[in-house]
Formats: sequence, structure tokens, C-alpha cells
Amino acid sequence: MSAAAIGISGLAVYVPRYRVKLEHWCTWYADSWEKTSTVVGASFRLRGPDENVYTMAATAVVRLIEANRIDPSRIGMLALGTESSTDNSAGAVIVKGMVNDWLIARGRAPLSRQCEVPEFKHACLGGFYAMKAAARYLATDGRNRQAIVICADSAEYERGTSGEPTQGAGAVAVLMETNPLLLEIDLNRSGGTSDYRGPDFRKPFARLIRRGLKPNNQPKDFPVFNGKYSTTCYVDEVLLAAADLFAKIDESPAAYIDALQAVFLHRPYQRMAETGLSMIYLLALARSGDARRRELEGLAIAAGVDIDAFVEEITAAPDVFQLVRDGNLSSELRPLSAEMARVFRKTAAYERNIGEKLKLGAADMRHVGNLYTASLHAWLAAGFEDALRSGTDIGGTTMLAIGYGSGDAAEAMPMRVAARWREAAQRIDFQAVLAGAIDLDRAAYEQLHDVGSVHLEHDARPRAAFVIDRTGAGDCGFDDIDIDYYRYAER
Repeated sequence: MSAAAIGISGLAVYVPRYRVKLEHWCTWYADSWEKTSTVVGASFRLRGPDENVYTMAATAVVRLIEANRIDPSRIGMLALGTESSTDNSAGAVIVKGMVNDWLIARGRAPLSRQCEVPEFKHACLGGFYAMKAAARYLATDGRNRQAIVICADSAEYERGTSGEPTQGAGAVAVLMETNPLLLEIDLNRSGGTSDYRGPDFRKPFARLIRRGLKPNNQPKDFPVFNGKYSTTCYVDEVLLAAADLFAKIDESPAAYIDALQAVFLHRPYQRMAETGLSMIYLLALARSGDARRRELEGLAIAAGVDIDAFVEEITAAPDVFQLVRDGNLSSELRPLSAEMARVFRKTAAYERNIGEKLKLGAADMRHVGNLYTASLHAWLAAGFEDALRSGTDIGGTTMLAIGYGSGDAAEAMPMRVAARWREAAQRIDFQAVLAGAIDLDRAAYEQLHDVGSVHLEHDARPRAAFVIDRTGAGDCGFDDIDIDYYRYAER
């Protein structure tokens, strides 16, 4: 990469203190802990009654500013990626207002008035799109300035659904600039794809109207989703994003995957990332011609699959929405590829090509839950801190980030670890983010989940975070009905 490379110089994470341990959750609802631990993870977080996507985002930003000694006047873009907005008019500017209050209260200059404040929405891909937009800004009219991208969400599912153990809440703030300290991103070779998929995963407003509001005017944002079909959409779209990237590189796709130090995917739960990279690896083999034919043949024989039929299937771009038109949402879109992946998982090559490349930060991510658009960026933060703790020398190595958003779109972005990555990684402090959790029992969990409030014997408010102070009622001489007001809570 050139001296004017654009990328990431800092990461800061915030997750609420309320935690549900999945081992306990399995006991409450007679589910399999062994299966849940293997497929999903170990725990998830829930936002407090006085928290929303904006408070979590602002908390992550002030942590980023403090840890990285950011000069607020240099920030030319503050971009918010989320699917959990509670205001249809404004987004990132709400976060800017909170951050400026925090800065001014500490005798510091606020964020510049010459600062763009866009919000990006496309399910779990909003933060990734915001990051690409920030990179383009820094490469054009934003030269010599910095950008902060915030990925923030609250993942909520109705109790009793398959999505319930995959809940979570939190935010990640990302500092982007030229000559980055942590990661250089390669926009020229990034791959992308999108297609309409109907009822994959949706949040129509009508469902909020029927459910009403909870304390602090908080909606219960439970999505409409179809489990098997949603998995099908995820796999198909990350495959097509990877295929677009493979078309832009100068080496065989399999050799490219082999050389990667790590891969970070959108991670709604642990198994989804493993499945996604497995299918991408099989696609890489299929697109690498004779160089990897023998490896592919061995898997095809073990799976009882015709190799040519498999190659045709995995390299195709089918109309996934046709499954909806036909009423076959539970059908396997790529049955031969699925069988190849099942056999591949049992081989030694799987651990070498999948397990090892997903290893950085994976242990910590088991305790975070699904953060929707913040999932991938939280994994990046956990991965770099993991490399720092373990003494792994990753400077100059290549990595790959693959974002996904239901509905349906995906992005694959090549990255290179900067020479000074340790300097930036020391400021992440992911372990401190996980510390101080308040474990909920069944009664407290159900009350917080269903009603939006919780009563505990001890104070579980954030140690230092933004909270909703009050909500406007239009009784102050001007119209502010349902507008939230915020404050920074320190104790």
C-alpha cells in the first residue's frame, strides 16, 4: 500500500452491563447448552431501560476520543451505521450533540461545525457502508481530516423464537484517516453485491405500532425473520461478494485465502461465520482451476458429489427470491455445496483454513452476543487485542473483512495490518469492556426483555456512559413531544 493509504487508526467498544449467560438461559428454557455453546456462544448483553442506540454510540465515541487523544476539530465526518434508530429525521447528529456536551463540560472544543453527520441503514451492513463512505471522503474532499464511523445496534428477538439466544447490544467507534496506525483498507479490490430477498429479515413499522412503547418511549424492535431462508441468503450473498473480490485479484483465489492472516465476517452467531468462510473457501477452490483440483476431488469423492456439478452450483448466481415465490423457503439452495461443506468440516484442512483464520478474538466474541452492524467491528477490536496479548506478530499481514446485511447485500474488503498496529491496539482495552457485567436471573431477564425495565438489589447503571435523562412532553412552551434528552452518567 502507498504512503497515502486510508484505513483504521483506532477502535473503541461499548456494551451494556446487563448480561445473560447462555448456560443459565438453556437451563431456564430446557435448551441444549452443548449445542448452544457450539453454535451461538456463551452470553449476550441487553441495553438498559435508559439506553438506546444513540447513547451507546455516543459512549463509544467519547471512549475513542479519550483513548486516542483525538483533536475534535479534525473530525470532518461522523457517520452512524445502525438498524435500531428511534428517530426518522436525525441520526449521527444526535450523537454529535451528546459528544459535544461531554467535550464542552470538560473544557474542550466541540466537534467541528464543518462535520458531515450521515446515517447509513441496511440491516447489519450499515456500519460497513459507513466505513466505505468515510474512506471515499478521506480520499477526496476530506483529505488531511479524520472520520469517525460508529456502528451501533440492539439485537432483540421475541422469547421462544430461534433468534432469542442470538441477542445483543453495543456500539463500536472507528477512527479513520490517511496513513492509519491499525489497518490499511484496499477499496480498489473490494467486492460487493446486493439483491432483493423479500422476507429474509425485516422490520416493518407496523409491528412497532401494534406492540406499543416501553419505558422511556423505547420500542421493542423484534424483527420478522425466517431462520433457514435467512441463512441461505447470508451464504449466497457472502459467496457473491467474495466472487467479485476474486475477479479483481492477480492470484488464484485459493492462494489468496491461504495467505490471509485472519478473516472477520459479520457474526450474528459463531456458526454462521464458520459456515460463511467454509463456503467461500470451497468457492476459492472451485475458481482456482487445476492448481487445487486434487484437493477438491478428494472432498467430492468423500461427499459422494459430482465435482463438475458442484463447481457449476457454487459458482452460480441463482435467484434466491424464487424460493419465496415458490413457497420453498426451507429448501437447500446449494445442496451439493452444503454436503461438501459438511465433509470439509471433518477434515484437518478445515482447522487450518477456517478455524485458524477465524481464531483471533473469537474467544472474547463468544461473550458479546449479536451486535448486528457492530458485530464485525467488535470482532476486529477483539482480534487485535488478542494478537497483542498473545504476542502474535501480524504487522504487514493481509486480512479480509466480509460484511453482510439482510435484505440482501454483502461486501468483502481486503486489508493490510499497519506497521504500528501495536500502538493502536494497546488503546482498545476490550477486556475492560467485558468486565463489570451484571448477570440477570430469569425473572430479571424476562422483565427487562418484555417490559423494558428491571429491578435489582444493586445499582447496575453504566459506570460511565450516556443515558436517556428524560423525554419531552410538549409542556415547556415549545413542541418536543417524544424527543429524548440525554446526559453523561458518571459514578
